[in-house]
Amino acid sequence: MKNLQTTRLLIRRLTLADAGFMLALLNTPSWLQFIGDRGVRTLADAERYIAQGPMAQYASLGFGFCAVESTASGEVMGICGLTQRDYLDAPDIGFAFLDDYCGKGYGYEAAAAVLEHAWRELGLTRILATTRLDNLNSQKLLVKLGLRFNRVIPHPDGNRELMLYTIDKPAH
Repeated sequence: MKNLQTTRLLIRRLTLADAGFMLALLNTPSWLQFIGDRGVRTLADAERYIAQGPMAQYASLGFGFCAVESTASGEVMGICGLTQRDYLDAPDIGFAFLDDYCGKGYGYEAAAAVLEHAWRELGLTRILATTRLDNLNSQKLLVKLGLRFNRVIPHPDGNRELMLYTIDKPAH
């Protein structure tokens, strides 16, 4: 995925230099509650997470989760991007931000740019998203982006259910 720029944001590929940011993000209370504990406790763990996750997907799929940084300050605020999960039949969009940056429209701005890139540059025709049943903020953002609730599906770990949302490429 190439760099995307919006009015306030630069959306770029994660690098190993983002390990400190990822360590913080993966251990925020909201990440742990709504996404899940990834067992990342050190900078080395965070580097491994970036290398084996987003960086591996850039190489194999041409897309993955990206850093979202402020164009004003250069500070990394969150992540947004596409991934392909084994249990879904189309790529899905995801986002997560450090608590200080939630509720300020950054998630919508980043995700709208990623969707537009998916349609125009990647040639995708359908995007999915999943969220836990109690993650109301993510559900509201997905609906605002134009995704529609499809159904509840079991998570592959068997411990929870997820709400599945879908959006098809708009006819331009």
